[in-house]
Amino acid sequence: MPVQDGLPAPMRKRAVLVIILGITMAVLDGTIVNLALPSIARELRAEASASIWVVNAYQVATLALLLPVATLGDIVGYRRIYLWSIALFTLASVCCAMSGSLTGLAASRALQGVGAAGIMSVNTALVRLIYPKAILGRGIAINTMVVATASVAGPSIAALILSAASWPWLFAINLPLGLLTLLLGRRSLPDNAAPAAPGVRCAPLDIVLNALSFGLIFLGVDGLGTGSGAAPGGRPWLPWAQLGAGLVLAVIYLRRQRAEAVPLFPLDLLRIPVFALSMGTSVAAFCAQMLAYISLPFLLLETFGRSHLAAGLLMTTWPLAIVVAAPLAGRLIGRYPSGLLGGIGLTILALGLALLAGLPAQPSNADIVWRMALCGLGFGLFQSPNNHTIITSAPPARSGAASGMLGSARLTGQTLGAVLLAIIFSFRGPHEGQGAVIALALAAACAAAAAVFSSLRLKTEIPAHAL
Repeated sequence: MPVQDGLPAPMRKRAVLVIILGITMAVLDGTIVNLALPSIARELRAEASASIWVVNAYQVATLALLLPVATLGDIVGYRRIYLWSIALFTLASVCCAMSGSLTGLAASRALQGVGAAGIMSVNTALVRLIYPKAILGRGIAINTMVVATASVAGPSIAALILSAASWPWLFAINLPLGLLTLLLGRRSLPDNAAPAAPGVRCAPLDIVLNALSFGLIFLGVDGLGTGSGAAPGGRPWLPWAQLGAGLVLAVIYLRRQRAEAVPLFPLDLLRIPVFALSMGTSVAAFCAQMLAYISLPFLLLETFGRSHLAAGLLMTTWPLAIVVAAPLAGRLIGRYPSGLLGGIGLTILALGLALLAGLPAQPSNADIVWRMALCGLGFGLFQSPNNHTIITSAPPARSGAASGMLGSARLTGQTLGAVLLAIIFSFRGPHEGQGAVIALALAAACAAAAAVFSSLRLKTEIPAHAL
């Protein structure tokens, strides 16, 4: 049913639960399998190096299809895309749990990634429909908390499941959750409030070019960063070929998009200064977060000699601080410019990361905890206002495209951070301590760059009362 300004309170609560369940499953499954890769390779009699495709197949499929599915949501409705994607994700999860070979598991993971792309692509667009404008900031803050928590909770939840069951249960758990989400979603999710923008379309060739460009660039950059193919008997030329082919296709794709009135790759939105600056802010911030979150375990375990349990508990401080800061940031949206809130939050994040890089040789737990908390508070203060600006600076008919770009920025930043860390570790081993410190210093620089991007929005932001 058409909705003018959010849903009534009772229906809104059910719709929010659907959004939380869906995005939690999609984000969790990006990392929940990492801990089980050795067991999967052993049980499926596959090479350990090949097991990385259980992760890559999901990530590539998600990143490659975020924008096409987001545009399809603008055309046929976010509710329809979300429900079909939940159904596909649930079915693919069952296929993953029943896989008897690594090839079958990787193919099922790719199918799961297609479903995740649909969930992520219209997630924030649905939040915009569910909440009245006056409290949209709070809705985005709740969404931010869920994504932030789910993105770092994967290993902990995997450890809990694997302590009592085998790896297929990492996927089987999605069956009851997916069915519950479908049941609730059919009853509570709203239809699009605005008709599709005139001229919007999903041409098959553009979808293929989008998927190939993102997929090949991701694989090429990932291969260069991790050194795949550098081992004896490997193919060192392959990552370069993938990257080169991806860039060539990207040029062809973007030239085609420039001629479109409503492009699949939303060049029209990137021409809005505040939108473009918000995207740059998001990519740089998530790059900083990923650099820190992968390097910190090496620092805590190898350099400071903490146990796995102690390291996990110390790192939990970061997402807990986000949970504290995000609701506060949500309430400040509209009262203060998002560029200012983001600039302050990212400056705090940069300070926290720099202080982590400068930890003493034998730090106490308290030394680590308050620095982690500083990072989480800064990240939580930045993310909700930034997401709010990205989604509301787009016209209502382009909410799906904006939502897809929001997810693309997060995945792009995380991928870039992981690749930069792999490059650092190739020069400074992860067990030496110096590599992790360099990574944290680079993360602080990325956060500082994000703070600059955010502050530049102060000259271009749309006043809150005009949204």
